[in-house]
This record gives sequence, C-alpha cells and structure tokens, in this order.
Amino acid sequence: MRVSMTMLVVAALAISTAGPAVARQDRAAAPDPYPSVGAGTNFLDHAGLLGNVPEPAWYEANIPFVDLPDREIRDTYYYRWRTYREALKYTRPKDGWIVSEFLGPVGYSAPNGGIVAAAGHHVYEGRWLRDHRYLDDYVDYWLRGSGAGPKPATDFLNKNTTDWAHQYSFWAADAVAARAAVDGRSRFATDRLPELVRQWQRWSPQLDQDLGLYWQTPVWDAMEYTASSYQSPDPYHGGDGFRPTLNAYQYGDARAIAQLFKARGDAAGARPFDQAADALRANQERWLWDDAGKFYKHVMRDDNPGRTKLADREAIGFVPWYFHMPPAANSAAWAQLTDPQGFAAAYGPTTAERRSPWFMRDALNGCCRWNGPSWPFATSQTLTALANLLIDYPAQSYVDRDDYLAVLRGYALTQRKNGEPYVAEAHHPDENRWLYDGKGHSEDYNHSTFNDNVLSGLLGIRPELGNAVSIAPLVPDSWSHFAAENVPYHGHNLTVLWDRDGSRYGKGTGLRVWLDGRLTHTQAGLAPVRLTIPARNSADVPELVDDFANVSRTGFPTARASHSYSADPPAKAIDGQDFQLDVPGTRWTSYGSPNSADWLEVDLGAPAPISDLRVVFYDDGGGVRVPTTFDLQYWDGQWRDVPGQRRTPAQPVARQLNRVLVEPAVTTSRVRILPRRADGGAVGITSFSSWRAPVRGLRASVPDDLAVRAGAVETTTTLQAQQPLRGVRTTVAVPPGWSAVPLSPAYAAQLGTGRSLVTRWRVTAPAGLGLGERAPIRLLATASGDSGVTSALSSAQTVFDPAAYSTVVWDDTFETDRLVSYRVDGPFGEPPPALRVADGVLTAGAGTRAGAVLAAPVTGAARGTAIVVEPRSFAGSAPEDSLFLGQIAGNRDFALAWFNNAGKASGVDVTVAGVRHGDEATGGCCATLTWAPGDRLAVVVENGQLTSWQEHAGRWTLLRSAPIGSAVDPSVVAGWAPALGLRLDAGSLAIDRFTVRARA
Repeated sequence: MRVSMTMLVVAALAISTAGPAVARQDRAAAPDPYPSVGAGTNFLDHAGLLGNVPEPAWYEANIPFVDLPDREIRDTYYYRWRTYREALKYTRPKDGWIVSEFLGPVGYSAPNGGIVAAAGHHVYEGRWLRDHRYLDDYVDYWLRGSGAGPKPATDFLNKNTTDWAHQYSFWAADAVAARAAVDGRSRFATDRLPELVRQWQRWSPQLDQDLGLYWQTPVWDAMEYTASSYQSPDPYHGGDGFRPTLNAYQYGDARAIAQLFKARGDAAGARPFDQAADALRANQERWLWDDAGKFYKHVMRDDNPGRTKLADREAIGFVPWYFHMPPAANSAAWAQLTDPQGFAAAYGPTTAERRSPWFMRDALNGCCRWNGPSWPFATSQTLTALANLLIDYPAQSYVDRDDYLAVLRGYALTQRKNGEPYVAEAHHPDENRWLYDGKGHSEDYNHSTFNDNVLSGLLGIRPELGNAVSIAPLVPDSWSHFAAENVPYHGHNLTVLWDRDGSRYGKGTGLRVWLDGRLTHTQAGLAPVRLTIPARNSADVPELVDDFANVSRTGFPTARASHSYSADPPAKAIDGQDFQLDVPGTRWTSYGSPNSADWLEVDLGAPAPISDLRVVFYDDGGGVRVPTTFDLQYWDGQWRDVPGQRRTPAQPVARQLNRVLVEPAVTTSRVRILPRRADGGAVGITSFSSWRAPVRGLRASVPDDLAVRAGAVETTTTLQAQQPLRGVRTTVAVPPGWSAVPLSPAYAAQLGTGRSLVTRWRVTAPAGLGLGERAPIRLLATASGDSGVTSALSSAQTVFDPAAYSTVVWDDTFETDRLVSYRVDGPFGEPPPALRVADGVLTAGAGTRAGAVLAAPVTGAARGTAIVVEPRSFAGSAPEDSLFLGQIAGNRDFALAWFNNAGKASGVDVTVAGVRHGDEATGGCCATLTWAPGDRLAVVVENGQLTSWQEHAGRWTLLRSAPIGSAVDPSVVAGWAPALGLRLDAGSLAIDRFTVRARA
C-alpha cells in the first residue's frame, strides 16, 4: 500500500521513540545519475578515445571529447579526466563534493580532506565538466563550508593564518569567475560576492602598507625548499617575502570581483577593486620587476631594508601573465622559457633557472624541492600564462605557438611511467623519471591543470562571461586537423573542427563551429574569431545527497562486513570516493574469506529514507571478481529483503554503476548488500551509496554537537525556505532507545521565502548510556507537493557534568599544606619534583627530569569517580610538561590519563601488576590538547571505562575514552586511590585545585 509523505514523517518519528521501522512514500521519477548532454554532434569515436576507463557513461555525460594529431597530448588528456574523476570526493550532505589533491588522506588537510593549495587549478580544470554540482559544492566548501572554517595557527598548518581557505595561497575569485565564463551561470558567482570579498580581504594581515604588496612564505605558496627559502635561515619554513604569486593572485581576484560586480550592474561596487588592482600592478612593477634581469623576482621581507631583489629567476615570475597583469613591454621575460640556461628542459620547465646556484640543491635527496624539479603545478600555471601572452597580448618576438606546443608536449611526456600515462608530484627536468612519487600517496596527483591548457590554450576556446566565445587556436601550422566536440558552454554544446582538406572528418574544409549540433560558422584558416552565443541557462542538474558517505570514518554512518581483507576494510566502501586503483585503494573486498558468501552493512545510526542505492563492484581479473548476483536487505528488528527494487543493469556489472531504485522508499537505519559469486569466490565494492533528493528550496540545520547531561538535552532545529513552500513538516529521527519530542510546533502550513520553521526538541538518551558515547541525530523535513526529503545530521554525546558526581570525596584548594596526607608514588622511575604549597597553589619544581604521582588519602567509588584538576600554569619545558589524572595503587598498578602541554597531546597509560597494556586498554593514542589558562582537566572512571576531559569556556570536551576494564576488574580499580601526577623537565608546574567527586 502506498502512503503519503506525512505518513513517512510520522513513521520516522515512531522510529525515534519505538525502534527500527519502515516507512514508504510516493516519489516522482528518479533523476538520471548523469546530466543530459542534449543536442550536439557525433563526429568522434568516443568509446575508442576513452579506452578501458571505469564507468564510461560518466565521461560521455560530462567531458568535452577532443581529437588531436599528437597522440601523447591526446592520451594524456583522457588520462587526466580519469584522474580528475578519481579526485572527486563526496564528503557528507553538509559539504557535498570536494576535489581532492591526494587520493588518500594527509594530516595537514582541511576537514574531510580538502587542501586549498591547488583549489584554483581544480576549479579551472573542472569548469569544463557538464555536471555543475561538483564545483558548486567545492566552491562553497572553501567559501561557506568546512573549508572556510577555523584552523590552528601552527607551524605545521601555517602560523600566519587561522582559517583553512588561507592555509595556502589561492586565486579564489578569479577561478570562480573563470568557471562562470564557461558554464554561463554568472548568478552562482555573483551570489557569492560577499564571500569572495571576504576571502580577498582576509589576506590583509600579509599586506605591507609601505610597499602596497603582500608577503608570503614560499611553503604556503605550496612551494617548499625554493631558491628563495634556501637564502633564509630556514630552507623549509623560511624566506618570507614579496612574491609574484600571491600579489598576482590578489590582483586577479580583485579584477574578478570587480568584473562580477559589473556583471550584476553594480559599477560602484566594482570601483574599489579595480582601484586596488591598479595599485597592486603599479607596486609590483616598482618592487618586483627586475628591469636589468627582465623578470619578476622574490624580494625578502626581513633584513632587507633596501628591498633588494634576489638574483635568481624562479618560474613564479611567469605567474603574473596568468592574470594579464604585466604590461606588454615586459614580454622579454619569456625569453627565459626557451633559454638552455633558463627554464628549458626536456621534462620542464624547471622551477628555478639553471644559472641559480640553488638549482637542484638537495633535490635528489628527498621530497620536496621547488628549486629545479619540474612540478605540474608550476608547468600548468606557466602554460596558462603563455597562452594569455600569445593570444591576448600584442605580438612579440620571444616565444610563439610552436613554443607553446613544445612545452605542452613536454608536459604530456612528463606524465608517463613505464610508458603509461601517470602523474605524481615532481619530475626530474632532464631524465625520464619522477623524483617525488610516494607509493600510496602520490599516484594520480591532482595538483595541476592539463585539460584546461588543451582546451583554452592549445585549441584556443576562450570563454567569456558575456554571450560570446573566442576561438584562437595555438596549434602549429603543420597540424592538418583537430576537434573539440560537445564542449559544455553557456548551456550549449560547442563543437570546433579544424580539417585542412576535409578528409579527416568529412564535414568540409577549414575551421567549422557547431552549436547544439547546428553548423553556425565556417572559415578557411585558423585566424582568431569571436562568435556570439545565444543566451541560455545551463541545465539545472537536480541536487542529491549521499547518506552513506563518511570520509572521516568517525561516528555514523559506519560500515562492517562478515569478512574483510586486511587492506580492504568496509569503511573504504563508503569513503565518498570511487576509483579502481590497487594503490592507493578505496574498496572493500572479501578476499581470503572462509565463507561461501559475505555481506557488507551500512549502519546509519538513525533512520533515513532509502530510495536510490548505487554500488560499483571491484574486479581485479584475479582473486576478486564481479558477483553473479546480489541481495539487498534492510533492518526492522530482523533482516528483510528490500521491496520494490528496480535494477539497472539487471545483472551485476564490474567497474560501472549498478543502480537500484527502491519504489516506494524504505526508511530504516541499517542496510546491507550480499553479493554472491556462483563459484563462491571473493567479491569487492569500491562504492556503496544511498542518494536522496532534498526538498527544493528548503534548507535544514541542527546544532553540530549536542551535549547530553542528566540523560537529556534540549535543542532547536531550523528549516529555512528559499522559495514559498506549503505543508512543511519536520521530525527528528534518533537511534533505538532514544527519543525526540517536539516542545514547539513542528509543522508550518506555509513558509514564505526567507522564513523559517524553528522547532525546539527534547532529546533523551537511554538509561545507562556510557559517558562520552555518541549517537546520530537526524532531522528529516518534507513539504507538500515535493517528493524530496531534506535532512541534516548532528550527533548527541553524553558529556561530563561535575554536578552528576554530587559527593565530594576529596577537595584540596591548597589553602593549607596537606602534602603529608598524600602518598607519593614514583611509577615513572624518576626523582620526585620539589613540592611546595603556598598561597593556594601547589607548585612542582625541577631543574632536570622529575616526576611523581600524589595519591589522595581516599578511594574511588564503585558507581563512578570523577577527578578534576585546575592547573594555574605549565612549566614550558619539553618534552615533559605533563599532568596525570586517574587512580593508582602503587608503582605497579595504575590507570592514568596524561596531558602533555609540550606535545599538545593527551592519552592514557594502564599498568596492572607491573604489566603495561596497549591499545586494547588505553583506547589508542593520542588526542590533541590545547590548554589555555582557566581550562580545567578531568578524568572519570566508571563501568570499566576511563574518559578524559578538558573544559574550555565552560564546555567539557572528551579527549580520550579507554576501556581499562579489559585489563583490570572495575571493582578493583574502585579501591585504588584517586591521584594527581606531575612530570616536567625544568621549571615549575602550578595547580590551583584538586578535587575528587563520586556519584551519590
């Protein structure tokens, strides 16, 4: 029986209070997984050009197809679309898609794996894709989402900035405007002007008011160990200076912001940014242009009162042409591109000129040097700049289109390994080998453009924000043909063919242009031409979100399986990525399983509607093969087959999308797939996803983290209408045992544009839930006349509340000296520090390594013990500057959480009967600790669990959770003494208060 969306919401609410259930809904026809190509031409052999790529339907729907007489450039073009697709990562519904740099995670990335260093390249390259959802999400990630959020200002993450979008230099507004020039969706760009202006302004701390130029550290230009930084005390983190990079990026962004203001008819808004750009250009000419050396150069910021330019030329000197910043008179700089003592190289250009004494210094001794090796990041910037010079500047005598082809072809040849297309981090400029190519790290490194250099440079498709396009190819006169077919442009399909004698394509001689399959322009030669393009909005691809994706692998959703090969855990099937590489891998496999068949389960934690399931099977041609068939099941207290399945294709296919539409939808918290081979062999999955269409024009939000105290928490959910909506209803779905009850209306008969439905809820946890445990909280919202379900996901966590431990067992404010009451233990095997109590402070002092644990003259409590300390100050010594909290029964028996201020980390040590226990009892290592004066630290021991906490600004945050019960009986620990440990290398540690509390 079919039921309404209202019944779906009621059922979801029932789930929140009564356990798993199923709800069904009427749905409109499911959207196609790919954008529609629309009317175009079909002159090229698309399948032959693509070769054996996974999921060829994605490429057919998204990319412009090209045909080139140069096979190396052509093959690299299609390879680089494969690497770009691999780099597309779906993070979670909040942030959607991002474009990754490395295929695997790295420790210095922004939330969910974004790295802003190459974001400009990512947008320039991806602007030619037909599906606008990828870059819509990615741009918003850096401007509005997690990528715009705060980051620590540390040496490791860039001490100069406090948000992720400024961790590295980034030409944000220029890239957004360049993207709008291709897809024609200028409204998307102009709507983000407030964020683009803010992004531009937030570089102001690095603007030197005297010079009117920005300074940057080379490493935060994404360039380590440069010829510039080598001439500073710190070749890696040094070399702060005024560079042609960030100043050109800020110039380009100012021009782009002005252009976007003008596009919406706001000349007054544009004026200050045009003025800022003019000033930057004048100041760069004054301070960074070396007229004697005919090049833009780095000028050291420090210890350089005369603002002397470095002698060395670096490839960054070409970057200003990327943004049309230099005057035509400076074109002599380009003579260095082909100079054998400049940047010329078989696998170049080099990143520093060969004349430099720093050229290739230490470059063969390990990553990552930008003082000579050929980096695709720099090569692609240089090619974009060179195309601008050749197409948009007056004629000059230093370089020509043959040089462009030579550099582009050398760039293509660089991208090879064992004769096959391949891109890593940096290449030897003179030898056919990659210098920086870490296994499981550098493969298919997405840190540059190539296809944009082919389309906008070699083939000369020059996009504009207005209703026009210029065609100005840089192909050599010797080329008899080339083609770019069905290029997505301003909502049209643009095809450009060059066929000198008409024999290649059989469509006539000369240059011909088709728009939406209709011939619109012909000419005999390759002279530049500007064509009018009729205004048309790009097709709106429906928004979809994947409820299974979990890039961070923390919290929910979680994945588990009946068996997994050690290198192929279940979490990789829902990591938001889908590629078929062996190293690195993004797959679950059952390789080596003793079972005749296996299953992979996704636990959402809280119910969600399931209507569009997609799975991609891995097949290595050996031990792991595509299944013969598969079952899908959902959980409602027991596993049941998912009803109403419509599968495309009918039988499983490897390396392609296998889609299952569920009609009507099923609402559940757990889904599993059971793939089976007829011969009982192993199977694998690179991607398992559940896609959902939200209500159009309805945005949902719920606070990110809900702190549950005394078993409950109150919170608010917000639904905001972006357009008029009727019958808006919301509910909160929670896991079994939890409940969510509305305390204010959860329904609005009508919501006007910009109006919100704000509902207050009381969320209650089940009795006996452990301290620090998390549960997902899912907001679900519907509207009359729309088949979508808008959702937002948060989590609730039971947090430490001192008031819950109402019995004070011991409280030492150090107003009087009670040191004699403590037992002093020495589990560290070190002399104790000098201990002194005076004026309400306990001080531990030492000149060398010292440590001791003060055991209070009380025992813990069977129902739970909380130990709280109020540090006044740490010693500032290293590596030991630590506090310990927990329970102890002497030097051979203790469970202590440690808080190391020097290392900014926290963990747990567990020793029983003299035997030190590992991760099975400590919970692993380590949590990040950033202590500030006024913060308190605490440890709670109860039910076989030790949790450590930090209070900052009145909010307690969990640091670690350790299952110490696996090493020692909880009743035994309850008899141990609550304790405070102090360990330092020099100086003094000061404590204001030490308190032990117990549950009543």
